[in-house]
Amino acid sequence: MSTSAAVIETMQRTVGSFRKPPRIRKPLKLDRHRLPIPHVKIVVGETHSCRLREHFHNTLQDDLMYMTYIHENGPRPPPQPVRLTYDPNNPYTKFRHNPPVGGSQLGKKPSPPSSPKNVIQLEKISLHTMSREALSSRSNLLGAIAAFRALSGENPGGGGWESSKGIQIVTGKKTAHKWKIRPGIPVGVTVDLKGPKMYEFLGTLVEFVLPRLREFPGIVLPPESTSMATPSGVSGVVSFGLPPEAMGFFPQIEINQDMYPKLYGMHIHFITNAEGVGAQNRARALVSGFQIPFARK
Repeated sequence: MSTSAAVIETMQRTVGSFRKPPRIRKPLKLDRHRLPIPHVKIVVGETHSCRLREHFHNTLQDDLMYMTYIHENGPRPPPQPVRLTYDPNNPYTKFRHNPPVGGSQLGKKPSPPSSPKNVIQLEKISLHTMSREALSSRSNLLGAIAAFRALSGENPGGGGWESSKGIQIVTGKKTAHKWKIRPGIPVGVTVDLKGPKMYEFLGTLVEFVLPRLREFPGIVLPPESTSMATPSGVSGVVSFGLPPEAMGFFPQIEINQDMYPKLYGMHIHFITNAEGVGAQNRARALVSGFQIPFARK
C-alpha cells in the first residue's frame, strides 16, 4: 500500500469516528415576518475601520485635551448646599413651591475636572425634519421617511443592536391652533446616528454636501456678548439647519433623485458629552476638528 493510500484510509477512519451533531428537537420560534429566530443573539460587527474615528483617537483627541485643559490646584471644594426659601419641615409650607434662594443654577454648574478620561467626544448625531403637508395626510410623510432611511441606513434593531431605534415619527405634544397641530398628529420624522454610521454621515456631509452649497459660509456663531448661561450653552450641543436642496447633494439621494417626489430641509444636532460652564464652546472645538466651518456675523 502506498503512503498516500494509507493517509487517505487513516483520514477516513478519523472522519468516520466523529459523532453526528445532535438534532434540534425544539423548533425555532418565528418572528412577525415568519423567519426563524436563532437561539443565540447575533450582532453584526464592524467590517472595516472608520477613518474619522481613527482621526479622532489619533489626532483630534490630544489637540482637544490641550485646548480645553483647565489646571486646578488641589481638589475642588464641596458644593455649597442649596438654601430653600421656606422651611421644608414646616407643615404649612410642605406642599408649596419652594425655589432655592440662589435662583437658577443652570449656568453656574462647573465643568468636570480635565483628565484624559473625560475628553470631549461625539456621542450621536440627531437628524429631524418637519412636514406641514403631513397635517392633512399621514401619507405625506412617506417621502421623508424614505429619504431619511437612505441617508442614515438605520432600521429598528438593525445589525442586532438594541440601541438602533430606526426612523421615529414625531407627533404633536400640544395644541397649536395657528398651525393646526393637535396632540398625536404626525408632523415630522427624526433619527439618531451612533457609532460607524454617525461618522459615515459626518464624512459625507463634509466632503460632498457642504462644499457644493452656494450660500453656506458656515454655522453662524452668536455675538460675543451673548450669555452662555443658557440651556444650549451648558448642554454641549451644536445645531444648524440645511435647506431642501442640500438633501439632493447626498450621494444616497443624488443617485436616484427621481425616486423622491420632494426634498426636505433638515436640522442636524451634534450631541457631545460636554457639560457645565463653557460646554458649547468645547463642543464647537470638537465639531470644527471634523472640518465643519463656523462664521460670525
